Amino acid sequence: MSDPLARNRLNEEGSPYLRQHADNPVHWQPWDDAAIEAARERDRPLFVSIGYSACHWCHVMEEESFSDPDIAEKLNAEFVPVKIDREERPDLDDVFMTVCQLVRGGGGWPLSVWLTPDLKPFYVGTYFPPDASRNQPGFRQLLDDIAESWRTEREDIEARADQWTAAARGELEDVPDPLDDAPGSDALTAVADEARERADDEHGGWGGQQKFPQPGRVHALLRAADRTGEDAYLDTATRALDAMADGGLRDHVGGGFHRYCVDRDWTVPHFEKMLYDNAELARAYAAAHQVTGDDRYAEIARETLDFVDRELSDGRGFYATLDARSGDEEGSFYVWTPDEVDAAVADDTDAALFRARYGVTETGNFEGDTVLTVAASVAALADDHDLHESEVVERLDRAREQVFEAREERTRPARDEKVISAWNGLAVRAFAEAGLVLDDAYAERAAAALDFAREELWDGNGVLARRWLDGERSGPGYLDDYAFLARGALTTYEATGDHRHLVFALSLARELVEQFYDSGTGALYFSTPDTPLARPQETEDRSTPSPVGVACETLLALDAFAPDEGFAEVAERALETQGAKIRESPLGHASLALAADTHETGHLELTVAADELPEDWRRVIADTYLPDRLLSRRPPTDGALAGWLDDLDVSDAPPIWAGREASGETGAGATAYVCRRACSPPLTTAGEIEEWVREFRP
Repeated sequence: MSDPLARNRLNEEGSPYLRQHADNPVHWQPWDDAAIEAARERDRPLFVSIGYSACHWCHVMEEESFSDPDIAEKLNAEFVPVKIDREERPDLDDVFMTVCQLVRGGGGWPLSVWLTPDLKPFYVGTYFPPDASRNQPGFRQLLDDIAESWRTEREDIEARADQWTAAARGELEDVPDPLDDAPGSDALTAVADEARERADDEHGGWGGQQKFPQPGRVHALLRAADRTGEDAYLDTATRALDAMADGGLRDHVGGGFHRYCVDRDWTVPHFEKMLYDNAELARAYAAAHQVTGDDRYAEIARETLDFVDRELSDGRGFYATLDARSGDEEGSFYVWTPDEVDAAVADDTDAALFRARYGVTETGNFEGDTVLTVAASVAALADDHDLHESEVVERLDRAREQVFEAREERTRPARDEKVISAWNGLAVRAFAEAGLVLDDAYAERAAAALDFAREELWDGNGVLARRWLDGERSGPGYLDDYAFLARGALTTYEATGDHRHLVFALSLARELVEQFYDSGTGALYFSTPDTPLARPQETEDRSTPSPVGVACETLLALDAFAPDEGFAEVAERALETQGAKIRESPLGHASLALAADTHETGHLELTVAADELPEDWRRVIADTYLPDRLLSRRPPTDGALAGWLDDLDVSDAPPIWAGREASGETGAGATAYVCRRACSPPLTTAGEIEEWVREFRP
């Protein structure tokens, strides 16, 4: 290869985020052997900038600094500048973000890291303005200072780098002493108690200056409420859900949710829309509908999934993100003035109702414009305008459609069209769950996305790619890719009865254990052993659920179909290993706590021997909150089951299927069996199923 540092090489990369920087005067390199070898040959530090395509401050730093010829000259002359898409290399992001949090006490994106040629960090920060401002060092001067220190204080820099690297390894790789017993339902109660204690009772959710959606906490609260009957748990969960649904986090015109809100009362969001948030929130609202019977939650779940299918998909896989900015302005696609509403809505009364409903005023709530929030109830609007509530709803729906059509003419936010395995797994699971709870069509959509993942992201020989874009798969899959996609495949099997999806789930689970489980430590690692500097473990819920928690949950379920492969033992070891962390910090480990609860109580197994799931049986499943449900579909006869076992690479019928044929001499009658460590007799009616489900609820 000719000198890789002589030019910006990002135009050769697939990542939309990296391509955004391909025209910078900085000679950006991807993270690859050529860049690392060039740093070692020239004995230069690497400057590593990590971000993602929907990141607002990443755009700002690109415009202010990376497009500046003077700054570019400094970077090109003194450093090896490397750009990383955190969504494609979460392992590197995890390592360097851990360093930033240890050193600075916090982090964020863009993440800025300076490394020695042997890849050890020695200076770290986030966004830097080009010149000193508001007690922040200027990036321009910082480059000069670091370059000078590299020449004159090399020994001190390398000592610091060794110290930081050792600290990061300790933080990321340390495996606690395992508990004698895996945590169980006590972990669920601990999460629910802490979630209740730390909730914002005035505004809903958790946090002060910023509010992030926390669907894992909502799921823990809903399960604890169902288990204990404690109204306080349910109140905390629904208050959070209502606040997100009514506030600016939700897009009241087009559906879906933004990333987070920058204030305590959920008014102004950071406007990017992420696939993972919308997948997890849709599933949380569907669960809340089952617990409460409130149809509003079901409608929000539908609206969110419809947004994902419309805006983040081409009908096959699901895309990663919509940018926070439209053109050069953050949020301009989503905000409104009274004049803009009046111009979009044909009827004056409809427009007035819309403005009042969503708080659209002359002063606005965001830089002179209005982020839509629910500002007035339908009942209040009906009183104010002397209308029936049904007419108000009809007029608001009509106005919303017209506002949506007007918004379609605006400059749209950029879309990052890479397909990430892990995030698609979350979306597949959400659509499949909605297929059971809301409408069969969602299950069909889950199956189509899963087929895409199987064909385009999975090579059939045990290798799952991290991402797909424009026909090319790229990057190694990580624990979250295997775990989330396996969980999505399992739920799709539950929703459709198509055992191809169960085959895929088992294939992914086998590779998950092979690549990420260490039997010596009992840990499930996020990446394979060849990760630079440190091998992370992701036990906490962050913007997505803990991969370890979802892996444990999924392995426990799949053990029912392949009991000789040790899936349950792996999950139990991992829960024992992480048990101390769950007990020390329950609120951060909701997904692990949910898995621990399932491990103790066991799944509620509903085995159905039938070619099709009878509609009234499906209604029982849809209307009943069963968070630890394992819906096991099988053919009505053992003769037909034999072909399934061959496809699953399982020698004998597992206990969940063994001896559970359909009733009648020909197996013509659909038959169900409900079990939780004990089993019902064969059941043939929805009423019987409902009765035995109640019998075996924990």
